Amino acid sequence: MTQRQYGVSFSVKQCRNFGLKQEAVLKALIGDLGVRRFRLMSYWNEHEKTQGDFDFSALDEQMDIIESAGGTVSLCLGVRQPRWPENHWPQWAWELPKPERDAAILKFIQSVIERYEHRPVIVSYQLENEALLESFGERPEVDRNRLKMEYFWIKQLDSLRPIIMTTSTSWGIPMRDPVPDIVGFSYYQMLFNNGSYGKSFHRPWLDRLRAKTIKLLHGKESFIHELQAEPWGPKNIWDMDLEEQFRSMSLRQLKENIAQAQATNLGTIDLWGAEWWYWLKNKKKSSEIWDFVKTLF
Repeated sequence: MTQRQYGVSFSVKQCRNFGLKQEAVLKALIGDLGVRRFRLMSYWNEHEKTQGDFDFSALDEQMDIIESAGGTVSLCLGVRQPRWPENHWPQWAWELPKPERDAAILKFIQSVIERYEHRPVIVSYQLENEALLESFGERPEVDRNRLKMEYFWIKQLDSLRPIIMTTSTSWGIPMRDPVPDIVGFSYYQMLFNNGSYGKSFHRPWLDRLRAKTIKLLHGKESFIHELQAEPWGPKNIWDMDLEEQFRSMSLRQLKENIAQAQATNLGTIDLWGAEWWYWLKNKKKSSEIWDFVKTLF
C-alpha cells in the first residue's frame, strides 16, 4: 500500500494578491489544517530588487514559522518559480546582456543557498519551475545550457540535498541533462482556455506509466508537486465572483482531483491553492474547501 503524504505550495506574492498577511496564512495552515510539508519560493525580484542589495526578511519569516512547527521545506531556486508572471526577473537583471544575466542568476542562487543551507528544515531544492516551457508566463528565457549550469552549481554548493525538477509541460519524461534527483509532475483537470472551460488530458494511468518509465530509465522517484486545488478561470481569482470560481474548482471538482491524484499511486501529493482556501474561509465566509482539505492532513 502506498504511504501517502500531502503538502502545499506557499507564495507571499499570492498572499498579497488576496490582501492577506503571510504570517496569518502560514500559521493557520500549520495550526488548523495541520500542514507540515511546504514548497517555498525564493523570488529573485523580491530578494534582490537592487543589484547586490539583499532582503530575505519575508522568506526568513516563512522559514522560522515552519521550522518552529517541525515542518519541512522544499525551496525553489532560480528565476522561473511558481505564480505569475512565472519568471521573476528583477528589472536590472533582465536589462543585462545575457552572459552577465546568466552570471547574476548563479550569484543569486549562491546567496540563497548560503543563507539557508544550515537550516535542517530544508529537505530539498526545486530548480526552476517548468524551466523549458515557453508558452506560459512573461519574459520566458528557455536555455538548457544555463539550466545545466544552475544544476551543477547547486550540486557544488550543497551536495547533500536532492534537486527536484519539473518537466517542461504537464507531461513528458526527462531524457537529456540535467536529469534531477526527483521528478515533479503537475496535475490539472479543469482549465479555461480559448474562451471556454475544458478538462485536461490527465489520467492516472498516464502518470503511473510516466513514473515507471522514469524509474526504469534513470532510477529516479516521481511525485505530484502541483495538484490543482484552486480555480483556473478567465480572470484572476480575486477578480471573479464565487460562482465563476467554482466552475473550475468546486468541492466536487477538488474531490475528483484528489481521487485521481491518489490513483496515480505516487506517494507524495503537494496541493496548489492554499492561499485561496484561506481567503475563501476568512474573507468570503465559505469554509467547505478548507474543511475538506483539513481531512487530508
